[in-house]
Amino acid sequence: MLWIPATLAAAAVQTARNAMQSNLPAALGTLGATQVRFVYGWPFAAAFLALLAFVGGNDLPTPTTAFLAYTIGGALAQIGGTALLLAAMRARSFSIATALSKTEALQVAIFGMLLLGEHMTLMRGVAVALATIGVVLLTVRIGGAAIAGDAKTALCGIASGGLFALASVGFRGAILELGDHAYYLRAPTALTWTLGVQTLLLGAWMAVFDRSALVGSLKLWRQSLLAGVLGACASELWFLGFSLTAAANVRTLALVEVLFAQGVSRRMFGHRPNPRELIGTALLVAGVALLIATTAR
Repeated sequence: MLWIPATLAAAAVQTARNAMQSNLPAALGTLGATQVRFVYGWPFAAAFLALLAFVGGNDLPTPTTAFLAYTIGGALAQIGGTALLLAAMRARSFSIATALSKTEALQVAIFGMLLLGEHMTLMRGVAVALATIGVVLLTVRIGGAAIAGDAKTALCGIASGGLFALASVGFRGAILELGDHAYYLRAPTALTWTLGVQTLLLGAWMAVFDRSALVGSLKLWRQSLLAGVLGACASELWFLGFSLTAAANVRTLALVEVLFAQGVSRRMFGHRPNPRELIGTALLVAGVALLIATTAR
């Protein structure tokens, strides 16, 4: 059951990272701010892995062809999911795009069964559905626009959730491919390779197509460094969760990040929840509680 505190801690740290990173898009652009989490996170992930190997006196897991396939696939899916989410946000409202992307929890359960053979019980399926509906109610602002806005935006949002789901399943698959090594070595090994691939791919893209943002992220190293450290910490915890249980369990429990973000918004901007948000919170909490109860059996 260590995956539960690991996932909760990951959601909390990621919320802090998002808050720290919120001012970077204005200076670097969206792609530049996204790239920061990889460029500045990878050295810390690699150093942490080396420290674990040194302190424990253990050999690091040896990457296999299947491991590399899962890792590269997951890395590409995460980058693609981010791009589609940003496209949906530009075309529609932030809240609607976010809600559509949070269908990831439902989709990761499906992809986990298809690609990894991870069984999903009826009660866990109900838990995932409840939590997802709760998040949709929490994030969608009813009034000006509804989820069923235009089809293109809806498809972008849902597709982004699908790619994020594939990324989670890919990361879980990569960890499983590392064999009988301890989970605390398999998880950081997979993360270090993943961040390395993402740093290389995004760095090369920006060097060719957006060099100013790449240079800017290096100039703003003080602001970027803390965001990178927090991002690496959150990712270590996410991957630890993936090493201990099905990706669907981790990504469903991870929906509590929405509650953390709501809490930050409340403290910073004095936002008070309306009845719809209270219902959404209740459904999310109920879904998470049911997930934990069924997993603990």
